[in-house]
Amino acid sequence: MKEDLAEWLRDLYDVDIDVNNIVESLETGAMLCSHANNVTRVAGEFIQKYGMVRQVPLPTSGVSFVNSAQPSTFLARDNVSNFITWCRKQMDIKDVLMFETDDLVLRKNEKNFVLCLLEVARRASRFGMAAPVLIQLEQEIEEEIREGLEPPPEETPPDAKHQRHTSNTQNLDEMVRHLISQCTCPTQFPMVKLSEGKYRVGDSSTLIFVRILRNHVMVRVGGGWDTLEHYLDKHDPCRCTSISELLLPGTNELGIMYYYIMTKHILKGF
Repeated sequence: MKEDLAEWLRDLYDVDIDVNNIVESLETGAMLCSHANNVTRVAGEFIQKYGMVRQVPLPTSGVSFVNSAQPSTFLARDNVSNFITWCRKQMDIKDVLMFETDDLVLRKNEKNFVLCLLEVARRASRFGMAAPVLIQLEQEIEEEIREGLEPPPEETPPDAKHQRHTSNTQNLDEMVRHLISQCTCPTQFPMVKLSEGKYRVGDSSTLIFVRILRNHVMVRVGGGWDTLEHYLDKHDPCRCTSISELLLPGTNELGIMYYYIMTKHILKGF
């Protein structure tokens, strides 16, 4: 997600930002507040063209901020706090998807910050703002699900324009088979292709949507995304058992996850 957001911000604002420095680039809150003002501007253009749309929260006020704020200073905290307030009041983002000032400034919870920024992008894409690739993939999947259903209500705004991504499913099935083949059991975890990017998994009727994001195979899970590799680690009984059997009896779920993550990092070092 950080990789996708970094590329999106770089394309949107022509700034030197990548997956390695995205948090450092945003920690003063100045770029976040500038982005909030840009989103508000795009929303204003949308209102002029289409009027207010009941289903889509449209921001009508921007954010004041100090562009020269330095990391970890009061001014930086004030900038981030102003952005958080804007997210809540202007974009109507619920607490479950929000972050706190220290999550970004002190790196206490980068995940919450990333999820919030992605949600801002998701909502802004509904009134014409350029969207990260993950959001475009979500729109593609939602459109596929809508096929054969009733047309959307008249008040629903027109689809946001596609920016820079067209989903590539050419090698998707091959990449999926490769990840499945990493299980060496006589009977592999079933994952049956139903159509391009759509699979049935396990012994149930569970359907998942799979897409390629650069060199990652991504799975649409609920309202978010996961890598297919991690998804299989959680759902393939063989992979789950192979991890738990290596642990001492009584190890809790958090211990299992910690052991698994550490093992992957150690193996990558060889």
